[in-house]
Amino acid sequence: MGDDEMKTIYQALVDIVDSEHVSNRPEELYIYSFDLGTAEPHPPNYVVAPRTTQQIQEIVRLANREKVPVVPLGGGLSLAGLAIPLKGGILIDLKRMDSILEVNEKSRYAVLECGVSQAQLTSYLSRHHPDLTHSEPGAPPTATIAGNVLIHGQGDLAQPYGFNSDQVNGLEIVLPTGEVCRFGSCALGVSWFTNHPLPDIGLFFGWCGTTGIVTKLSIRLYPARKIRGFGQFVVDDENLVPEIIGKITRTQMAEDIIAYSRAIPPFGMGLQHFTVNIGADSEKELEFKQELIWDDTLGEYITSGVGGYLGFTRGLERPQISKTSDYKKGGGFEYVGSIMPIEKYPECYRRGREISERHHIPYTVTGRCVGVGHSMMFAWTYAFNRADPRSIQHSRDALHETDDLVMELGGVIWKPGTYGQRIVRDRLDPNTRALMRRIKDALDPAGIMNPGNWEGL
Repeated sequence: MGDDEMKTIYQALVDIVDSEHVSNRPEELYIYSFDLGTAEPHPPNYVVAPRTTQQIQEIVRLANREKVPVVPLGGGLSLAGLAIPLKGGILIDLKRMDSILEVNEKSRYAVLECGVSQAQLTSYLSRHHPDLTHSEPGAPPTATIAGNVLIHGQGDLAQPYGFNSDQVNGLEIVLPTGEVCRFGSCALGVSWFTNHPLPDIGLFFGWCGTTGIVTKLSIRLYPARKIRGFGQFVVDDENLVPEIIGKITRTQMAEDIIAYSRAIPPFGMGLQHFTVNIGADSEKELEFKQELIWDDTLGEYITSGVGGYLGFTRGLERPQISKTSDYKKGGGFEYVGSIMPIEKYPECYRRGREISERHHIPYTVTGRCVGVGHSMMFAWTYAFNRADPRSIQHSRDALHETDDLVMELGGVIWKPGTYGQRIVRDRLDPNTRALMRRIKDALDPAGIMNPGNWEGL
């Protein structure tokens, strides 16, 4: 783009929003050129922070007229480069759209704007609706609800209720051509209480922002337990993990089940840890659940000496599994996530540990149970020093090797970056791939939405 064209687009953005919420200053564009992972930086040409759906519509229509890329940004915490403006253009920072529009206590749902963060909703429910909660992903507090949903994220209620994208009742979306669409019961002009039995809204989950910009969403809420805590259990044989998870899930008493192993602290290296979260509304209920899980279900491993019970900790603090991986000077980490059958845990652990050690990175492997034993969100985490290019390259190489490993083991890469997207794309059923291409072309004929992601379908 020439200087005159750049100035024209900048002024048009100012006219849509205002001068305080538009920038083309190099120092501010730099902030938006990278995320916290290993992806190479790519600056946008403009950053704009709209406040309304109508403003987003006008920005998208401008981008269509000028054939300028558009990249939507929520919390910017995906780590996989999914919101880095790979081809420049207009980066839309959605954080100002942060209103909690409705909480329905009887039907147990919340209607939110796309910039509402995990911590914001948690705090709001605690103050105004203490009997309700939502499935928190264990990500940093500034991660947005919408961002987590759109990457098929999972939270600390994934064990009984599944992925957070399974817990969506409705969406409002600005399409790549500027129209607004609603999906779910809200499309009928009634409340946002369900997506069933209407046509599915899967055109937008997992697409990395290439099919539209979600501006509002409704998510399901759940009873907030009065007592919460977690018990810890450990074994030294990774081959026992699928069996143990199967037995715990059979009780249907756990809210969250996480299995993990890591090199730091050194005394825990090689051990397989379980964190099992449970909630209750009375001491009697809590005692019953603890007895069923720790005595009746896991007791055989404890009495035989192959497993150990590390105790139960009471407290309402939610698990923050993202805190387990930042071990190197320089404070960087990125991970490959995958959705795997639970029976793959032993091989995932062994192969992931081997990749980490070959790249001189303390290993961290984590698996969270999704559904009642239906699958596991498995993650291999690689720490790096942000100030050391060699350390970053080691992690990047390990990440790519792990993407390949996921496909080799018969899993599906979760929120893949561009490298992972390519190998998934190449494995796709040809007819599925062709259909995805037709959908993308129909929704985004100008090809402006987050280009560089899901290319070559």
